[in-house]
Amino acid sequence: MMTHQLNHPIVEQSFAIIDGEIGEHNLNQLEYAIARRVIHATADFEFINLLKFSPDAISQGINSLQAKIPIVTDVTMVKQGITTLVNKTFKNPIITAIEQGGDSLPGKTRTETGLLKCFDQYPNAIYVIGNAPTALIALCQKSSMSNLKPSLIIGCPVGFVSVVDSKQILARMMIPQIRVEGRKGGSPVASAILNALLVLAYEQ
Repeated sequence: MMTHQLNHPIVEQSFAIIDGEIGEHNLNQLEYAIARRVIHATADFEFINLLKFSPDAISQGINSLQAKIPIVTDVTMVKQGITTLVNKTFKNPIITAIEQGGDSLPGKTRTETGLLKCFDQYPNAIYVIGNAPTALIALCQKSSMSNLKPSLIIGCPVGFVSVVDSKQILARMMIPQIRVEGRKGGSPVASAILNALLVLAYEQ
């Protein structure tokens, strides 16, 4: 398999350990490939039950990556987590919302402001939200008012304020999505999901 060209030997070794310890789960092969990478990034087996996939999310993600659709991340840390594999595979443009924020709109964070600007420019991008629930809520609201929709939303902000709400709003959207239920998530989780999709897309 080509994966070995993309994964460091220690990653492959970690995957073997996870496979040995994972036990029963309800994920299909492709969903498990993504969950396994998240568990590798976090050492937290609970993600096997927290990750939720819309029916078309993985195929849509793979097709979009292969088509070099832009990737919009909420924060710089997510961008840093995916840049190496993006450059080794399809070289999709990566745009970071917080870097586009400039002067925040009244009552909005810089990330939220930047994300709204990104949507105006790249409505069909792959959106990877690992940190900012306000940005995820803004993305969902903006998408619901537009005829143009993101190719995929990876929604896994982390924390206590607005986090669960943002994911519940996303869950109601008819947009291809991979999300993490509850309070867990974060930039390493968001990066791991996108990186796992890159590997799946590259193997095809």
